[in-house]
Amino acid sequence: MDEFEIEQLEEPELQEPVFVEGLPGVGHVGKLVAEHLVEELESELVSRIYSTHLPPQVSVEDGVTQLASIEIHAVEAEDVDLLVLTGNHQAQDTVGHYGLTDAVLDVADEFGAERIFALGGVPTGELIEEYDVIGAINDESQREGLEEAGVEFREDEPAGGIVGVSGLLLGLGGRRDLPAACLMGETSGYLVDPKSAQAVLEILQDTLGFEVDFSSLEDRADEMEDVVRKIQEMEQGTPTPSDEDLRYIG
Repeated sequence: MDEFEIEQLEEPELQEPVFVEGLPGVGHVGKLVAEHLVEELESELVSRIYSTHLPPQVSVEDGVTQLASIEIHAVEAEDVDLLVLTGNHQAQDTVGHYGLTDAVLDVADEFGAERIFALGGVPTGELIEEYDVIGAINDESQREGLEEAGVEFREDEPAGGIVGVSGLLLGLGGRRDLPAACLMGETSGYLVDPKSAQAVLEILQDTLGFEVDFSSLEDRADEMEDVVRKIQEMEQGTPTPSDEDLRYIG
């Protein structure tokens, strides 16, 4: 097996699709959004990317195995076509992050993607009530539209920058002249955060002009309420995360 292999499964006809990435990260914010789009809207699995830099394992469902990979789905969202990247893993090393991102961008180029949104969470280190969405862009022309949608651009945030595929999509996408933005929902960083995911998804749908039902995300948020209450009770005894722990990885 090569270091990076792209398996093409379908060849949908897409009109200037927007590429959306949601791999595991802080609070699983981006992953929740990406999976919600795939599950709630009409979607089709079009590509899998395999790599020896992903964890050496297979998933098992009903006794059937699937080699670790990341997946790209074509999603119909009213008047906009999306290519949505999902998966359960990120690469385990620096070379893998770069190689996987290049492979992802090759697929985006092949389908004629015009724009990229990387999604994730940025940790606050404490439980919060209001979920702001922080942005980063690789092209200044994107700033005004995202600010109008409610995205905040803060000096030197997130601390430590953006690492992993989310960050490299902006960096390597810029080298290919592909506009890319990262939308990061504030989250405690303690647990999976459907409320932060909803805040990010609201910005995404307002920016791109589509609608999606939030019911399942709201149900998951309700299920987390008991967990949050218990954390609040123990908060005084919770160690403060270090700066290294609080940087955004997505």
